[in-house]
Amino acid sequence: MKDVSSESVQESLENKIVFIKRMGLEVKEFRKGYAKLFAPIAGNENHIGIMYAGALFSLAEFIGGVFCWSSFDSMKFYPIVKEMTIKYIKPVKTDAYVEITVSDEEIRRIEEEAGLKGKSEFNLKVEIKDQSGTTAAITNGVYQLRTHIPVK
Repeated sequence: MKDVSSESVQESLENKIVFIKRMGLEVKEFRKGYAKLFAPIAGNENHIGIMYAGALFSLAEFIGGVFCWSSFDSMKFYPIVKEMTIKYIKPVKTDAYVEITVSDEEIRRIEEEAGLKGKSEFNLKVEIKDQSGTTAAITNGVYQLRTHIPVK
């Protein structure tokens, strides 16, 4: 992976997915196998003043893309989401964040399989936390890393 700043990743992703910019999602930190994202409560409230369920879902879903951006060559691979579930545990009344860590071994497995077969499936379990660090929701996402060029 080329060395890039979180600002350049933020700008690139906002240009590719305008919804991210409207939601105010921020890439706080990322490196190979690690990503941390933030979503503000401001602009993402629902009708009773807590963070909208769809905003929480989007925050957790989007970290899979940032993980792929930080861990794989985007000129060779791109991610998609196949399935995602969410369990809401506690209302979020503050800003929220998510972070994930994926082992080097799992990254190698995903990249090798995608290189050989054209795609590789992987799971990401994510805890959405409020500003105090309290878990507000848990998601389980099934993603695929795919190659830009089909494998024969």
